[in-house]
Amino acid sequence: MGAGQEGLGRFIRSLVGLERGAVAEAFSTFLSRGTATADQMEFVDLVIEHLTHEGVMDPKLLYESPFTDIAPSGPEQVFPFKRTDELIEIIELINASASG
Repeated sequence: MGAGQEGLGRFIRSLVGLERGAVAEAFSTFLSRGTATADQMEFVDLVIEHLTHEGVMDPKLLYESPFTDIAPSGPEQVFPFKRTDELIEIIELINASASG
């Protein structure tokens, strides 16, 4: 797929967002492993909300408001480093699906 088509997919997604159920499903396995804390669930819900409205998400946003309202120093404050990496991988997979 050419760069123009990739940009078009992201543009369309930015206009229509994503279906909340589909985004939530992408994170369900992530949250189901172990017992998620209230802060972890709220943090992931903000990610889901952002993806639902915007269609894509730059992982750098995890270090900005409203995410820092829950975890002022970033996702590593509420998730272990490995889990933070997994969270970012899920976001990147969703972003990549806008290009494909």
